[in-house]
Amino acid sequence: MSYKSDIEIARAAQKQPIQKIGAGLGIPSEHLLPYGHDKAKISQDFINSVQDRPNGKLILVTAINPTPAGEGKTTTTVGLVDGLNRIGKKAAVCIREASLGPCFGMKGGAAGGGYAQVVPMEEMNLHFTGDFHAITSAHNLLSAMIDNHIYWGNELEIDERRVTWRRVMDMNDRALRDMVTSLGGVANGFPRQTGFDITVASEVMAILCLSRNLDDLQKRLGDIIVAYRRDRSPIYARDLNADGAMTVLLKDAMQPNLVQTLENNPAFVHGGPFANIAHGCNSVIATTTALKLADYVVTEAGFGADLGAEKFMNIKCRKAGIAPDAVVIVATIRAMKMNGGVAKADLGAENVDAVVRGCPNLGRHIANVKSFGVPVVVAINHFVTDTDAEVQAVKDYVAQQGSEAILCQHWEKGGEGTEGLATRVAELADGGWSHFAPLYPDDMPLFQKIETIAKRIYHADEVLADKKIRTQLREWEEAGYGNLPICMAKTQYSFSTDPNLRGAPTGHSVPVREVRLSAGAGFVVVICGEIMTMPGLPRHPSAEQIMLNDLGQIEGLF
Repeated sequence: MSYKSDIEIARAAQKQPIQKIGAGLGIPSEHLLPYGHDKAKISQDFINSVQDRPNGKLILVTAINPTPAGEGKTTTTVGLVDGLNRIGKKAAVCIREASLGPCFGMKGGAAGGGYAQVVPMEEMNLHFTGDFHAITSAHNLLSAMIDNHIYWGNELEIDERRVTWRRVMDMNDRALRDMVTSLGGVANGFPRQTGFDITVASEVMAILCLSRNLDDLQKRLGDIIVAYRRDRSPIYARDLNADGAMTVLLKDAMQPNLVQTLENNPAFVHGGPFANIAHGCNSVIATTTALKLADYVVTEAGFGADLGAEKFMNIKCRKAGIAPDAVVIVATIRAMKMNGGVAKADLGAENVDAVVRGCPNLGRHIANVKSFGVPVVVAINHFVTDTDAEVQAVKDYVAQQGSEAILCQHWEKGGEGTEGLATRVAELADGGWSHFAPLYPDDMPLFQKIETIAKRIYHADEVLADKKIRTQLREWEEAGYGNLPICMAKTQYSFSTDPNLRGAPTGHSVPVREVRLSAGAGFVVVICGEIMTMPGLPRHPSAEQIMLNDLGQIEGLF
């Protein structure tokens, strides 16, 4: 049986005018700022006007550790919203915007798949409404102003050896990770070592995603620490008078984007931090606005629950004053087999024993998420090669963990394929069973917070950090930053820092390579193992297959 590609399905979508999608949420057309016929930004004035309304129910979709077999977390997120609307619930989805880096690299886009997609798919994966370009520009404006200030006499006495602010671009380019700028003589400034991160790892991206409004945005931008003086006192973005112009560049990007699913249900797509190197969640302003307009809001957090869900709970919920009413963990039979030791080429053959061997990865995620006091249900994202015996093995295992696993066929059937999951999720969300609490209190010392995450979420024995890192953390505590949450940057492929260590490993260590203070975003980034904040392209990147066909349509995007 042949199936249509994601892009073919998206191209055939019967989209409604975006004003009609907005009207379904009660957004007047004058408060929608259209980008074409099928996408629009929601005005800040309208967002301000709904703040006194009660919140709907918040549902988080997360997943097991990703494998080359694929999990379909965004696909399930979209399918669940379509399923909720099919059973008569007023539901909206909140997902992140797609980065060009993975789109042209190896991961692909971020609009879902099959018959559970957000459209327009091509635009969502390529530039969209320009938010990422605005974030890149605001970040690099600050970079330029730092070097310019040093060039024109350095009135702030910036120590050129202690400039911590790097540059960013929204592309995977390993050649830019570590470099020297300002070569070429006096006219070009003072040479110094720096580098590029990918835009989604930018603190400006994190700030946009955590800010409540433009005033909050500007304050946070001003709080960014860009460098230090020789006496180790910090230099802030506001010291360079950069926060005002950065806010101007981000004014439109701050407004959430509204689009639709294939089944014409509302989708908020805003912000896009990676969960392996940033906090990995849709913007606070999009999620909190959706909660005022819909009875059920389904959002996702990046990669596995050890990264995205942990940061959703400990950073986003803490900062935004929200809490999930239910959590869905996405798993596939294929991924269970890979965790059970089966090679990718052999995933099509039935292997119940391998499924059972791989289930502990899922079991640990279930236990971890439950430790936050929230009810959990497992969504088995169906593939055509799955057998009844394999599916039953996962259902039996999950039942032993005190949860329920439900087979979902949204990729093939859209919302019809998730009615069972939607019904159960609505029951959990409405049941009042969520007693959410973050993993650690604000006043816990920073290194102890790192150890808490490593031991309770990753099940590591220890955190390895040299004296320099521990001293740095203590200095930040003394400077008043000890109450900040932790944003762990580590591989998404394993609970450990070794991407090849699948399953549910124990007895491992978490080596901390570097710590970065994101004073504006309001967290401390802890870089573990070999994780990179500027990814590279694979041997054969997706970009090699992306082109325009004779009709001027995009091919190869999926």
